[in-house]
Amino acid sequence: MTWFFQKFSRKPKPQTKSTDTIPVAERTALNVTTQEPPKASAAVSDGNLNSPAQLFAVIGHSMGMQRENNEDALFSLTTSLVSDTRNIPFGLYIVADGMGGHQHGEIASATAVRIMAGHVSRKLYLPLFNVQGSSLDQSLQEVMTEGILEAHRAILQEEIGGGTTMTAALVIGEKVTIAHAGDCRAYAIDMNGEFRILTRDHSLVKRLEELGQITPEESAIHPQRNVLYRALGQGEAFEPDVYTSSLPCPGYLLLCSDGLWGVVDQKEIIHLVTSSSSTQIACQKLVEAANASGGPDNISAILVRIPASIG
Repeated sequence: MTWFFQKFSRKPKPQTKSTDTIPVAERTALNVTTQEPPKASAAVSDGNLNSPAQLFAVIGHSMGMQRENNEDALFSLTTSLVSDTRNIPFGLYIVADGMGGHQHGEIASATAVRIMAGHVSRKLYLPLFNVQGSSLDQSLQEVMTEGILEAHRAILQEEIGGGTTMTAALVIGEKVTIAHAGDCRAYAIDMNGEFRILTRDHSLVKRLEELGQITPEESAIHPQRNVLYRALGQGEAFEPDVYTSSLPCPGYLLLCSDGLWGVVDQKEIIHLVTSSSSTQIACQKLVEAANASGGPDNISAILVRIPASIG
């Protein structure tokens, strides 16, 4: 059976009435968090990541201009193990978008992030750093698949009626392993502005585009562009996308909800990422651009700077 889910079944509250409940200043406030690399003997800056190679991650999070609550959830973990014999930069990044119109969408997204992050930590993070009593006996894709399936089952059992999309990215060395369901996105962007979309939207309109029944321009304005056929917590049969891809070194990894990519032109996203003076400023500009375009949905972004050599 094919399931379809309408993410925004509630009519967004008009922006002109947003001050009835929440001040505009509060709505436009940005939560931008920087995870700086651990300090080494040499100074480390965003513009010049010195040896040893380190990841650099920034989070952007906003309720948007037309929503009364935030149903997005994020997780970001960046760390390194450096010794005379090895350098292991490790990053786990997750963006989940709770499904508006369903019960407890915000709880479903938080549950998905919590379960996925906990699973990868137990199965991979601790064994990778040789914590006593832990061992790694599975592939990265197996660990990520188990994690997203566990999150799906938890939502089915604990948050009946709730649902969420989720994109999780595990970075080790020059590779990223993605676990994905729904329409959050992951982009790989090099320093010249060349990019790849690492995920495939599980939406009805995207499927019509893939089949050649509509054009990309038509899909961008299609009235059913928010209808999904795959999401966590919706339907017993669930098959996530899980795969491994290369990363641009140097370059960026961007994870974001459709509150960003759905309203900000793709070329503008790439321009803001590659032209900003720092990763933190770039992430802030991405969220500001989404709000400046009307901010019809919650906005979430995790921007990770990948150094020239890693692993």
